[in-house]
Amino acid sequence: MPTVRALQRQWPDARITWIIGKGEHSLLAGLSGVEFVVYDKSTGIAGMRALWRQLADTRFDVLLHMQQAIRASVLSLGLKADVRVGYDKARAKDAQHWFTQHQLAPHPNAHVLESFMDFARVLGVEDDRLAWDLPVPDTARNEAQVISGETPYLVINPCSNVRLRNFRNWSVEGYASVIEHAWVQHGLKSVLTGGGSALEREIGEQIEALCQPASVINAIGGTSLKGVLALIDQAQAVIAPDTGPIHMANAMGTPALGLYASTNPQRAAPYLWRDFAVNAYPDAVRTYLHKSVDEVSWGQRVRHPSAMMLIKADDVIAKLDTLLAHTALTASAGSTDED
Repeated sequence: MPTVRALQRQWPDARITWIIGKGEHSLLAGLSGVEFVVYDKSTGIAGMRALWRQLADTRFDVLLHMQQAIRASVLSLGLKADVRVGYDKARAKDAQHWFTQHQLAPHPNAHVLESFMDFARVLGVEDDRLAWDLPVPDTARNEAQVISGETPYLVINPCSNVRLRNFRNWSVEGYASVIEHAWVQHGLKSVLTGGGSALEREIGEQIEALCQPASVINAIGGTSLKGVLALIDQAQAVIAPDTGPIHMANAMGTPALGLYASTNPQRAAPYLWRDFAVNAYPDAVRTYLHKSVDEVSWGQRVRHPSAMMLIKADDVIAKLDTLLAHTALTASAGSTDED
C-alpha cells in the first residue's frame, strides 16, 4: 500500500491495476485510484487463463512483479507489459529473476516494506513517505461496535495462517496470562480475532476457558476482514504473531506488538512498531539451527514447532506495558501541542 500511494503521488493520473487474491481483495475493496483484478488461487491454470483472457487487450507500461511465488511468475507470463520489474537476484525467490528483465538495485537486509518501496524508487519516485489510507466502511465499523461494546480493548489475533510447517503460533497459556494482565492492570478487555478454521476456533476456545469471562471477547470466525480492520482501528493495541492483523494494525496506526521467533522481526515486524516486537528469533536460530543470526541468510525461517515457545509471557507483558506507556505519553504530548 505505501508503494501504491507513492506511485499515486508521483503520477496522480496513472492507471494502476492490482492483480489480487480473493481474500486480500475483501480487505482492500474500495481503495481509491486502483483497479482490482481478482484472481482465485484455488482455480489454478484455468483461473490464470481466464485472467489472461480478461486482460488480453491491455498492455501495461510497467509490470511490478512484487509477489515472489512461482505461481505469480507463471501468471505474469500471460500479461503484456513493456517492462517487467522484479527483485534483484539476492532477494528473488523461486527463480523470480528469470521472469523479469529489469531487477531492483541490491538492498541487503531490507525490511519487507522497504523491499516493496524499492519498486517505486526504481521508477524514479523520490517521495517515499509512508501512507496507507485503507477504507473502512460504516458497515464494518458497526460490526466492530457490536462486538467490542464501549469498553477499551486490545485485539489479540492468536493464530497465523494455517499452512504446512508455518510454526508461528504462540501458547494458549501465554495469551491467557497477557489477557489477565491487561484486564487487571490496565482495565482492557481482549478481543480475539481470527478465521473460521477448526484450529483457530479450538485455540480461541482454549484461551477463553483460561480467562475471566469479563476479560475476553471471542470473535474468532465471527467477523469479516473489514470488520477486523475496524476493530483494529479502534483498539488500544494489537498483539499477534507474524500474520495479517499485526500488519493491518501498522497500516491503521494502531500500536502493534508482534511476537517473533520463527521469523526475523528486523525483516518482517510491523514497520512502525519494530522496537516493540518481542524478539526470540536469535534464541530460536541458536537453539534449533545451532548458528548465530549473522551466520544465517536474511529471511531464514526457523521451522521448528517449539520455536515460538521460546517467547515468555513475562516478556510479552513487559513489552505491552512499555507500548501502552509509550502511546499514552505520545497522546499526551499531542494533546499538549494542540492546546
